[in-house]
Amino acid sequence: MTERVVRRPRPTAASRVRHRSEPIGRIPVLDVRPAVEGGRWPAKAAAGETFEVSATVFREGHDAVGANVVLRGPGGRRGPWTPMREVAPGTDRFSARVTPTVPGRWWYQVESWSDPITGWQKRAAVKVPADLDAELTLAEGAELFARAAENVPRGRGRSLLLGTVAVLRDRERPAEERWRATRRPRVTAVLARYPLRDLLSRSAEYELTVDRRRALYGSWYEFFPRSEGADTTVTPPVSGTLRTAARRLAGVAAMGFDVVYLPPIHPIGRSYRKGPDNTLAAGAHDVGSPWAIGSAEGGHDAVHPDLGTIEDFDHFVAEATALDLDVALDFALQCSPDHPWVTEHPEWFTHRADGTIAYAENPPKKYQDIYPINFDQDFDGIVRETLRILRFWMGHGVRIFRVDNPHTKPVNFWEAVLADIARTDPDVVFLAEAFTRPAMLETLAKVGFHQSYTYFTWRTTKNDLTEYFTQLAGDTAGYLRPNLFTNTPDILHSYLQHGGRAAFAVRAVLAATLAPSWGVYAGYEHYENTPVHTGSEEYLHSEKFELRPRDWTRPDTLAPLLTTLNRLRRAHPALQQLRDLRFHETDNDHVIAYSKAATGADGEQDRIITVVNLDPHHTHEATVSLDLPEETKVRDELTGEIYLWGRRNYVRLDPGFGPAHILTTRQDI
Repeated sequence: MTERVVRRPRPTAASRVRHRSEPIGRIPVLDVRPAVEGGRWPAKAAAGETFEVSATVFREGHDAVGANVVLRGPGGRRGPWTPMREVAPGTDRFSARVTPTVPGRWWYQVESWSDPITGWQKRAAVKVPADLDAELTLAEGAELFARAAENVPRGRGRSLLLGTVAVLRDRERPAEERWRATRRPRVTAVLARYPLRDLLSRSAEYELTVDRRRALYGSWYEFFPRSEGADTTVTPPVSGTLRTAARRLAGVAAMGFDVVYLPPIHPIGRSYRKGPDNTLAAGAHDVGSPWAIGSAEGGHDAVHPDLGTIEDFDHFVAEATALDLDVALDFALQCSPDHPWVTEHPEWFTHRADGTIAYAENPPKKYQDIYPINFDQDFDGIVRETLRILRFWMGHGVRIFRVDNPHTKPVNFWEAVLADIARTDPDVVFLAEAFTRPAMLETLAKVGFHQSYTYFTWRTTKNDLTEYFTQLAGDTAGYLRPNLFTNTPDILHSYLQHGGRAAFAVRAVLAATLAPSWGVYAGYEHYENTPVHTGSEEYLHSEKFELRPRDWTRPDTLAPLLTTLNRLRRAHPALQQLRDLRFHETDNDHVIAYSKAATGADGEQDRIITVVNLDPHHTHEATVSLDLPEETKVRDELTGEIYLWGRRNYVRLDPGFGPAHILTTRQDI
């Protein structure tokens, strides 16, 4: 090997954070992306997920430069490097797409170098045909190709490069013929694999956390176990149990969902228990909010007696596992006034001037039945107890936690907890219910949350959706993975309240196709849309405060649509990734169009084009502009119809008959 290397020590964990103070390389590498806060925290990917690494690479003068990305896997072995290409001539911005294959801790690094052969080719292309110093130019080329041959292993093209050297030095041949011999495709291919790299420089090494696929992709279904199998026709009403709830799992699995998410299943406090629709006076038989955790029956590591026992929970998990469903459990770090912590750890709470404990408030909302935690009195003790609780449920088969209101807890608390879990159980996934300001939402993702709720619920127009998802699929995709819930027990958006069945179909299509993770809260398939009062996003007869058994046999349901969407998501790799989302022009602001593409396991390109009428009340027509070749056959996977589409395409979408097209480009149509 004759590479001319500017040697720098391998970065340590500490130097990765401080890399900005290191001397610049001989061939500078700047602005490497993705880099979370300059490398302070790892970027994220999922096993098998392809993503782009980019950097600015340049040098003095006009000589050519090259760059590549090197991945280093969990075993510490540096893998084969991936060549980078300049994004556009003259930008000095280089990029490459890389794919980590297995979960674990990875690293990536950008290497840059002077590319003397490319520079020589540019000069030779001018000088040799014009017979300007042709012989000297060819002699210089022969020296470069001879050096390049030394870098090529035997049997990999070394003899081909040495033969090219001989041709360059053969004065019996015309000069232009000798130069053109260096441009042969086989020669170019060898140099692409084994380039001559002078003045080799390296960027800092950036850490990459590669998670299991469920951290990126999955369809979630939320339901309250106490409502499944409940009987509200008797007095007192009879709660459903974990055993009766397990009977609902087959229906959830039949709709194609991957994750069943349960709100808290723990004992519920009696003090200040809320009545129906969050009223302050609870009756003798009111069940209270599951988020008011803790009573004489136990706290976060106990099962509500009405739901059964820990053995019943184990049965529920076993039934879910048999149906290929992951169980996600709510983790709400708060408690009712009756929680054992209140007497065992009074230092964990904020006491007011009169000696009472401050209850939770989010003005104008008040939660008299819930005490928040004060992390500033015994931070380490709260971390230990949190880890104990999480590991307790992990020991009972829970590998996904949906964390309630993480933005009301310190960021450094989550950084400590998530790092400890990841150290021993990197397959455990945490979803942040972070409906909060962007800085907090994004920082929670940076410190370790695998997924996050987003502002999707409140993005209903074409411009808002385009702008927001361009950001989610671009700038923040290296650390923040969105999970698009269409609704939650807390959030019934006005779009759903007033849009009827079509609005529910529109939001389901958007959520299922815009992001690799999406979810619905039970009742969505029945398009439940009545608010507690005008202007509220709370449901009337909210399931947070009362039992809500449903008739899952009713025929007027969106379950067939949800099933189709989940079937398409499983069948199409394009819908299982985030970063390759592209929006396309339409001439009607009520119609949005976008596409996703990915390479399938068979090596074939998979592309999905989605067109949606965002107006649930009226039919709209539009022209959709695409980059398709002329007369490409596309199939609407929602209806089975086949169309001939090209660069400009007419659509007419009636919300009553179907507000969207989900199109695949197929060779066998």
